[in-house]
Amino acid sequence: MQILSKLPQVEASIFSVMSGLARQHQAINLSQGFPNFDCDPVLKDLVNKYMQAGQNQYAPMAGVPALTAALSEKINRLYQVEYDAATEITTTAGATQALSTAITALVRAGDEVIIVEPAYDSYQPFIELCGAKAVAYELAPPDWKIDWDQFKRLITAKTKMILLNTPHNPSGVCLEADDFKQLAKLVEGTDIIILSDEVYEHMVFDGKRHQSILEHEGLRSRSLATYSFGKTLHATGWKLGYIVGDAKLMQEFRKVHQFNVFSVNTPMQYAVAEYLEVAERYESLSPFFEQKRNLFLDLIKDSRFKIIPSQGTYFQLLDYSQISSEDDVTFAKRMTIEKGIALIPVSVFYQTKQQHQVVRACFAKTDETLREAAVLLNKI
Repeated sequence: MQILSKLPQVEASIFSVMSGLARQHQAINLSQGFPNFDCDPVLKDLVNKYMQAGQNQYAPMAGVPALTAALSEKINRLYQVEYDAATEITTTAGATQALSTAITALVRAGDEVIIVEPAYDSYQPFIELCGAKAVAYELAPPDWKIDWDQFKRLITAKTKMILLNTPHNPSGVCLEADDFKQLAKLVEGTDIIILSDEVYEHMVFDGKRHQSILEHEGLRSRSLATYSFGKTLHATGWKLGYIVGDAKLMQEFRKVHQFNVFSVNTPMQYAVAEYLEVAERYESLSPFFEQKRNLFLDLIKDSRFKIIPSQGTYFQLLDYSQISSEDDVTFAKRMTIEKGIALIPVSVFYQTKQQHQVVRACFAKTDETLREAAVLLNKI
């Protein structure tokens, strides 16, 4: 039997490769993006509470009403905009499922989707599975900013969607209000849809404020935004997220969602709804992770890595050009095997495998782990 792969170029994820190497060589793992500390015990108790209360059957397709209502209130509190809990918010099996379903629902064969690279590695495969083409706008150091005049040149009659990510993984750069104003001008009068990946919305540093596409009037009617409770609640293994957007777009999203997932974990939805009643639980995340970023950078300030502090996310880029001329995949693997520290090469997030001699470190780790990792990085 012959199998014609729909993703013939896809190999094992770099996250699996680096984490596997880290286990094999007992290295400190700063590669994969998840905390090595647990979520709030209060949250776990709430999940148990609702499990014991019998909330263990299918949830409504769009989400538990208590949670979608809480999310509507949260969005209004943060961004001063109203989204209808019943028709414009859907809970999902993580943000990745939300991205996949949105692309499947709205992108057709022959369409083009503009993505900003380096990009989260699931974007391109989701687009290609629809028979569409991922068109890359490539960011570059040191500022990793979008030049909107250059970006405009990528828009064609085939452009169906623009996929953004802010705060941006892996660069840590955040889009600003002016970026969205310029984007609004570019898409005015078109049928282009904006899909905004905002899973790190509560990890923005140095007094900056997260700019959500939801609050920009000129873009709201054509936009969907995805979010992750895994990131916000230190519970990536729960695979729980949500998507927000205009009712007409959400109607199309749910046509696919009802068949590929239908509904997501019921007791966890009830638990998160109650947990979000205390706004400080998510509003405290930016200072929490900023402290970790600052600790990490202070610990490695005398290393040979060149560093521009991350503006958001829980990732920090490290420029190793003063250390080695190796390509970043070779360098990252060697650091894991020889130096006991696992990092992620950034070139893998480009279709063209752009080499900027930069690796990504995750600082969503205990202070003890960060101190141990810094000792190793300072020796390189």
